[in-house]
Amino acid sequence: MADDDIAIEFDDVVAGYGDFMILNNLSLQARRGRITLLLGPNGAGKSTVLKTLFGLLKVRQGRIRLAGQDITGASPKDLLVQHGVAFVPQGRNLFGQLSVIENLELGGITLGMKTTRERIPEVLELFPRVKERLHSAASSLSGGEQKQLEVGRALLLRPKVLLIDEPSIGLSPLVVQDVFRLLRRLADQQGVTVLMVEQNVKSALKMADEAIALESGRRVLHKGADELLADPDIERLFLGGAHAAAPKAA
Repeated sequence: MADDDIAIEFDDVVAGYGDFMILNNLSLQARRGRITLLLGPNGAGKSTVLKTLFGLLKVRQGRIRLAGQDITGASPKDLLVQHGVAFVPQGRNLFGQLSVIENLELGGITLGMKTTRERIPEVLELFPRVKERLHSAASSLSGGEQKQLEVGRALLLRPKVLLIDEPSIGLSPLVVQDVFRLLRRLADQQGVTVLMVEQNVKSALKMADEAIALESGRRVLHKGADELLADPDIERLFLGGAHAAAPKAA
């Protein structure tokens, strides 16, 4: 992988909660303008990678780089404003009592109201169903519409890097495919680097470019998504036992 092709790089990163370390000397790379899927059993460290990259967890050891620039220890605000990193966490993270338009306006607070209001129409074009509910309370939207609103709020910032954690939770298969198609367009048409955790492994692999499998906070495999999709061990990689594929790691 050429240096100028690398968007995200973890170099021997150690991170966790309190005295309990989840990431154990983790090294990985994700390419610019590609969708990289993080796989592994529960507790492998997938969500911790996203939270550490976004500055929500402290790096105890090692370095994190974006496009070759060391961002270790940067705050979420700096990562958002200065480096173009947006994070869509797992679950619902909206202000339910506020309207769709108010949630979008709050999402663009770092941009200033004028810029936010200029960008909202372009974001809404991506989500016709959300556009129709502009003045409805966010809590009244369906699960799929709420997830689309969350993604739309992140896109207001025109991110270079989008971190997204389990976008399919609670969504119907059709809505999941809508979200996946949107991520694919962002990567292909806007060059956004997407790093994603997703439990719907086979569907996500069909949309992704590459996949990284983690176990016990370490990388044990890095393959092309197409190649991994054809691997009969894919379910075992997701549910556990990823170490069995470690000799194949790239």
